[in-house]
Amino acid sequence: MRKLVLVLLCLPLGLLAQQPAELARWEKQAENITIIRDKMGIPHIYGKTDADAVFGLLYVQCEDDFARVEMNYIEKLGRLSEVQGESKLYDDLLIRLVIDAEAAQRDYAKAPAWLKKLCVAFADGINYYLYKNPQVKTALLNRFEPWFPMLWTDGSIGAITTADITMKELAGFYGDASPLVARNINGTSLSAQGIREGLSTEVEPIEEPLPTGSNGFAIAPAKSASGKAMLYINPHVSFYFRPEVHMVSEEGLNAYGAVTWGQFFIYQGFNEYAGWMHTSCYVDAADSYIEKVEKRPYGYAYRYEGKLRPFRTKLITIRYKTATGTAEKNITAYFTHHGPIMAKRNNQLLSMKADNRLLEGVIQCWQRTKVKGLNDFKKTLDLKGNLSNSTVYADRDGNIAYWHGNRIPKRDPSIDWTQPVDGTTKATEWKGYHAINETVHMVNPSNGWLQHCNSTAFQIAGTNSPDPAMFPAYMAPDGDNFRGVNAVRVLSNLAKLDLDALIKAGYDPRLAAFEELIPELVKAFDTQVKPADTLYAWLAGPIAVLRNWNYQVDTASIATTLAVEWGQRLLPSIMRAGPQDGKPLDAVIKTRAYISGTPQREMLQALYLTLQDLTQRYGKWQLAWGGINRFQRISPAIDLQFDDNKTSFPVAFASGTWGMLPSYNSRVFPGTRNRYGVHGNSFICAVEFGDKVRAKALLAGGQSGDPASPHFNDQVEAYSKGQFREVLFYKDDVLRNAERTYKPGR
Repeated sequence: MRKLVLVLLCLPLGLLAQQPAELARWEKQAENITIIRDKMGIPHIYGKTDADAVFGLLYVQCEDDFARVEMNYIEKLGRLSEVQGESKLYDDLLIRLVIDAEAAQRDYAKAPAWLKKLCVAFADGINYYLYKNPQVKTALLNRFEPWFPMLWTDGSIGAITTADITMKELAGFYGDASPLVARNINGTSLSAQGIREGLSTEVEPIEEPLPTGSNGFAIAPAKSASGKAMLYINPHVSFYFRPEVHMVSEEGLNAYGAVTWGQFFIYQGFNEYAGWMHTSCYVDAADSYIEKVEKRPYGYAYRYEGKLRPFRTKLITIRYKTATGTAEKNITAYFTHHGPIMAKRNNQLLSMKADNRLLEGVIQCWQRTKVKGLNDFKKTLDLKGNLSNSTVYADRDGNIAYWHGNRIPKRDPSIDWTQPVDGTTKATEWKGYHAINETVHMVNPSNGWLQHCNSTAFQIAGTNSPDPAMFPAYMAPDGDNFRGVNAVRVLSNLAKLDLDALIKAGYDPRLAAFEELIPELVKAFDTQVKPADTLYAWLAGPIAVLRNWNYQVDTASIATTLAVEWGQRLLPSIMRAGPQDGKPLDAVIKTRAYISGTPQREMLQALYLTLQDLTQRYGKWQLAWGGINRFQRISPAIDLQFDDNKTSFPVAFASGTWGMLPSYNSRVFPGTRNRYGVHGNSFICAVEFGDKVRAKALLAGGQSGDPASPHFNDQVEAYSKGQFREVLFYKDDVLRNAERTYKPGR
């Protein structure tokens, strides 16, 4: 018996629950699946059934980067603290408040039979990988369950929405370990965990934002050289957040594109009939409510329609890693019928209402991969399962279309929904959801193109765009940004496009923000600085460089270095300029407000400080952009690592903040002098639809997360230059370019 116990203790934990029948099922299903890795390491998964394709997809994802697959579910389970320590405690609390694991399990239980098969295949593919690779060390999860996909029901990098409530506010409210801390709220005493004496409710200072979102273009046949519709897919996410895959089954599945690690559907991509590109938007899909609280003998209650309702409470236990082992924190969470209490602001409690996971979302994500045209695609939209994104669409029938958001609550349009609303009245309740034909959308505009770059919905087709007066303000509150400005200009000035011209349009090198900022700086120098001034000697040379700049990024450009480094120094002030009304950031309005309201000498002083900083860091300010703006992949770590002494490549792109369409957000890291990219262009693909699909694509870095793989960094140089390759969509092409062919587990 002792020997048996010792043997069991030596086995990986994931194998302890292993049953012979389960293993036999895995082995049998693996026989139905063929994986062909092409010469770039991209997996083409062929299965008899859709479930086979899902099984194979998750198996290859684990082969390529199991750590990222696992970490995404550790996060969605609200268990990051168990791996990363106490600093992630409130990240976990947020997830536990807005994503209910028990509700996810109930959704799985009631899911249609076909979807359950896919969910089982999802779990089986990962668990079979762990069984066949006992050398893999998991961070926490030794077994994956079929209900896990119900935790994360859309593939967006920003799938969680909390209205305007910040993590700082959440931590401030729930941050005290004492279960009863009496404070006066709305004139009454509330027993609420974590309401600290003297807690500041000031808004966090504005920091340089990391531009999020994506670019999507759709080109109608009238603007296409071939007379066929085209789609440009350009998500901007953290590097290596999504791999490139191809899924095929004998049940009608043949989809290609980008899949988020650990999900079983292609999130941004195409099939032989149609393509879809999701872009983040600011559609109001979540609201915060001001709750009026009163103390009663039975506990604390909130007032609604003149009556009192008791809070629902839930004890949440979060385990977290410590230097000596593991500790626990117990938090009593409070809920009204609107949702969880999330914050105290201005001495008022705020609850939050949002749909952060939906069974319909998983169904929609899968069904759109098998659509055969516009009508099919509209049916998937009717599910209203896409929580946080807009969609750019094109198909082989020549249709192009755009929908701004998908699941949009109906509300009283007379209320300002950008601010917390009165929670005591039914007047602020949602009144169902808008039908898709009521939302901001456009199908086949006369100008022949559509674009969305996380900017206003009322410029998606330039002058042919929808009229904002036709829609309630909450439906499309998005402001404009300089990527949107640039996209409209680029697409408006183009005639007939082929795939290469579409890619070139998507890589337009202009930085539209500096077209407005730099002339003001030059004007300030000309009017404010005299040759006798000490400042003149410092600024005359750099101003001459900027005066002659064409506002285009180039690796040899000194002006780009000056502009970006100077712009970053101005950015906090720009973000504070213009209206502070709680509405989504309008970068264009704020930049223009900054220009009109800023003393010219402030711009000059910022340039002087920039020059001093560059000289201190590099010994001179005359620095070519490509000399310090680099792309490098040397480590598999999720927290990216960089080294100036190792090979890197110059990059002629910059942040989307400044209007760069191929967004490339780079930073200087501790121990480095160079800037290295961390976020922006990831999977980029241009698709032309017709009797046969043709596409070109590019992936940041490489397909594999294993430094030992030849596909860890085999796309680094191509990525740095924007050099695309042909997509292998048809099996004959895949076979001609096959590197290896195998079955899961072999």
